Amino acid sequence: MDINYELYKVFYYVASSLSFSEASKKLFISQSAVSQSIKTLERKLNQSLFVRSTKKVQLTPAGTILYKHIEPAMNLIRRGETQLLDSSTLGLGQLHIGASDTICRYLLVPCLQQFHKKFPGVPIKVTNATSLGCVDLLEQGKVDVVIANTPNSRLNPSYVKKTLRQFQDVFLANPAYFNMKQQQIPFETLKQYPILALDRKCTTSEFLHHLFLQHQLELVPQVELSSNDLLIDLARIGIGIAFLPDYCIGPNLQDLYVLQTKEEIPKRQVVAAVNTALPVSASTEEFLRLLPGEAVE
Repeated sequence: MDINYELYKVFYYVASSLSFSEASKKLFISQSAVSQSIKTLERKLNQSLFVRSTKKVQLTPAGTILYKHIEPAMNLIRRGETQLLDSSTLGLGQLHIGASDTICRYLLVPCLQQFHKKFPGVPIKVTNATSLGCVDLLEQGKVDVVIANTPNSRLNPSYVKKTLRQFQDVFLANPAYFNMKQQQIPFETLKQYPILALDRKCTTSEFLHHLFLQHQLELVPQVELSSNDLLIDLARIGIGIAFLPDYCIGPNLQDLYVLQTKEEIPKRQVVAAVNTALPVSASTEEFLRLLPGEAVE
């Protein structure tokens, strides 16, 4: 189609803010010019992109489909501009990482310290999201590299560049409230206790529910949170039995113990992944080299 790409830029700003006035401010053009651009784009596409009312603006189904394609393209252009500007002054562009707060705290800090020591002039940006959410950021071109838990239902296996480590998920309890230290507990019995788990948007929760379903069991956690540290705190005061990765267990958890389950809990991996459909920056390449673990061919 013979469409001026400036029209897509206007569409992006309206769609991302759901406001014609906000888009006009960001684009430094009049609101009437924004409105006219959207009308022109709709006419050329022969599709209505927005539902307009006096109080709010909403995307139509066609507008939602278009936005899903335009947003990654705009992020990619912005990312390319940033890399060019940074590389001209610093030698390497900004490093933008996506990782969960748990991975950042327990695994990533030493790697970031090492990278910063080697490249002190390179800006480092970290965006926190769940391992599932990090893959969405990677697909949209909003981050350069993600450090995430696998299995991950959203991660393209071809994106994985390095396996940092294996880990084991465990059930953690306070013996003052749940004293089963010398026992092997079947999942069937364990599900009768109050289970503390991460919310459904996390790979750990996805893994836990899938694990129980493999044994024809449905698990309904007593508590679902977004923080492993909070799960540990609640397990400590006897609210329930927490399910979390073993790399979150530090030397200060002597008052808690790991339950032994009758069924085996498969090990998982922490991986580094990039979007292979997009250019990989020099700073990302250097960061991948510094990460511990095995490269994936």
